Amino acid sequence: MSPSRKLYGKHKGPYRQRSVKKRIEALFLDNLGKVLTREQIIKAATDPDSGRQPENWHQRLSELRTDEGYTILSWRNRGELKVQEYLMPDKRKRRGAGKRVRPTDATWTAVLERAGYACEWNEAGIVCGLEEGENDPVGGGRVKLTPDHKNPHSLNPDADPKTPEQWQALCGRHQVTKKNYWDSTTGKLNTYAIVQFAPEPEKREVFHFLLSYFGYTTLNDGSIRKGKK
Repeated sequence: MSPSRKLYGKHKGPYRQRSVKKRIEALFLDNLGKVLTREQIIKAATDPDSGRQPENWHQRLSELRTDEGYTILSWRNRGELKVQEYLMPDKRKRRGAGKRVRPTDATWTAVLERAGYACEWNEAGIVCGLEEGENDPVGGGRVKLTPDHKNPHSLNPDADPKTPEQWQALCGRHQVTKKNYWDSTTGKLNTYAIVQFAPEPEKREVFHFLLSYFGYTTLNDGSIRKGKK
């Protein structure tokens, strides 16, 4: 799909499904192969009775990928898509997607108390620390903490619901990040997704590393050739 041939979808609601996830699902199924914007998704996800806009719509969108098995593309997957544009190419679902085990109420309370009611995502020694109800300065909306397996679900599908040490509290943004870092069908590190999420300078570093690894050289005019200069 080239940028000039990009087809945008339409809001065909009202969507009156009972959950935010189901309303977003209905919007995508109405617009297979077409681009949907953040604003269209929020409009479809809005409660049809109260008019309340959901603050965790991006997490529900992630669950359509991870739990329901749909393919939903974004700018990280398709170069012609802009930031906050999404596309479901077809309605096929991947095998192996499914619900996750959840901790017991007592276990979840213990995890929250250990975490100080804040996100425990730790990257290079830096803890997220966003607290329940705070505004997320990056992802937007209010923070809602949810339980997450410390090991990926595909590696440890039988995590003990009664063992707090096997669980951590994550904000919605870092739930999405972790799910994209791990391939839920193989249980292996999703290197492709990690590179997609990396900022452009790091993408360039990876690019030049791979060129060197496979024996290619970048010339002064920017072209690439096999072998040394």
